[in-house]
Amino acid sequence: MIIALKNQVRKEEQEHLIHWLESYGVRTHISEGEFQTIIGLIGDTTRIDTDLISGLDIVESVTRISEPFKKANRKFHPDDTVVRVTDQVAFGGGNFQLIAGPCSVESEEQVSVIARAVQQSGAGVLRGGAFKPRTSPYDFQGLHEEGIRILLEAKQRTGMPIITEIMDIGHLPLFEEVDIIQVGARNMQNFELLKELGRLHKPVLLKRGLANTIKELLMSAEYIMAGGNEQVILCERGIRTYETYTRNTLDLSAVAVLHELSHLPVVVDPSHATGAARYVRPMSLAAAACGADGIMIEVHNDPQHALCDGPQSLTPEQFAEVAAAVRRVREVIQ
Repeated sequence: MIIALKNQVRKEEQEHLIHWLESYGVRTHISEGEFQTIIGLIGDTTRIDTDLISGLDIVESVTRISEPFKKANRKFHPDDTVVRVTDQVAFGGGNFQLIAGPCSVESEEQVSVIARAVQQSGAGVLRGGAFKPRTSPYDFQGLHEEGIRILLEAKQRTGMPIITEIMDIGHLPLFEEVDIIQVGARNMQNFELLKELGRLHKPVLLKRGLANTIKELLMSAEYIMAGGNEQVILCERGIRTYETYTRNTLDLSAVAVLHELSHLPVVVDPSHATGAARYVRPMSLAAAACGADGIMIEVHNDPQHALCDGPQSLTPEQFAEVAAAVRRVREVIQ
């Protein structure tokens, strides 16, 4: 249920209404926009008389909603959420960021070279995998703690915030200085992990699963937000279809749908979606054109010898060209 209050409602009147609503055993979620305050009710609202609430002087309207995702729902929070990573880096509400870096952290020199290059080309966040979920147990699994240490050193040298993927709840202590925690496609429905991330006060980038619906993605975001952490960034990274010419099928319609259904920022990952470096540029431009709040691109200084996902990685020079083209597209649509 959503209750929209009239303008200029006194604070004590609002608090009295909230106290009365919570006496029915529901939780309240307050969203204070520029022109209106919204009270979202979470829980069993069947015992609450909507006609009685509608008749209150301070209430503009009352609406029952059927979607199971409440906190992630735009009806609960009409204004775009801005996930602020640093004073200079934010996602959503008109803020756009390029996230770039290697699929996996391989060495200090590799990360240092790539970090400087992508920063000069306009990337705001450095990505790099310390823990790598691989289909084969014989493939490179990442440098683990050493990988995070290397990323943190790059962060110290460049000032760029970093994002890296978490694989297990037990690894959380290693992520204390990581700016954005990434939940990969394979862990999108790892609900115990999502609950733990909900207890943090740190941005979380949540990737859509290989074969998950938009509703399921939003319900996973709800797990994090229900725990109290509302700094969630959604990521469309392609879904598995019957098409084989690309690694996955990039569902750019999801960007528009997610923006309609939810107030959370949406990032697009064309590298994992297509699996081929030659498709990253056109898909990046399309992502910018359809309103994505950010683009995540894999960059490697020597893709042919990369330990992970070399075929989909751009060189620093290619990334510079794509970044410039994305800026031009965004200038046009704005």
